[in-house]
Amino acid sequence: MEKLHYEDYAIGEKLKSPGRTITETDIVMFSAFTGDWHPLHTNVEFAKKTIFGERIAHGMLTLCVGSALMFRLGLYAALPKSFIAFYGMDSVRFTGATKIGDTIHCEVEIEGMEAKDNQRGVITAKNSIKNQKGEDLVIYTTKLLCGRRPKA
Repeated sequence: MEKLHYEDYAIGEKLKSPGRTITETDIVMFSAFTGDWHPLHTNVEFAKKTIFGERIAHGMLTLCVGSALMFRLGLYAALPKSFIAFYGMDSVRFTGATKIGDTIHCEVEIEGMEAKDNQRGVITAKNSIKNQKGEDLVIYTTKLLCGRRPKA
C-alpha cells in the first residue's frame, strides 16, 4: 500500500522485504568501494582459521544491502511520499555472520510515532535483517522525519 503521510503508519505495523542473495562479487565490490580488504572477508585461507570457518560479508554490507531491500516494496511503502529526512539510527548490533550464498531480507515494525508539530512527525521502527533461516544478522532502530497530512 502506498503511504503518503506520517498518519498512514500505525504502531505495530509490520513490513517485510523480498530477499536477496549475497554473493562473492558483492563482497569484492564492497571491499573495493570502501577500501576494507580485511582478510576475514577476502582471504579464503585466513577465514578458514576463524570461528566462522569461511569468508563472511562485512557487517556494513549486510546493513546497507539489507536495509535497502525495503525499497523493493515500492517507492512509497517503507517511506511515505512526504518523507523529509532520515532522522537517525540507534542501537545497531551485528548479531550474526552473513555468509556467501545467504539470502537476506529485512523485517520492520513501527514502534513509535511522535508528532513534532502540525507539519512533521517522527516514525520510529525496529529493524531486523535476517538470513534464510530466520536468524538475526543485524538489528537496529531507525527514525524517519515525515510530513503530516494537511489539516482540511
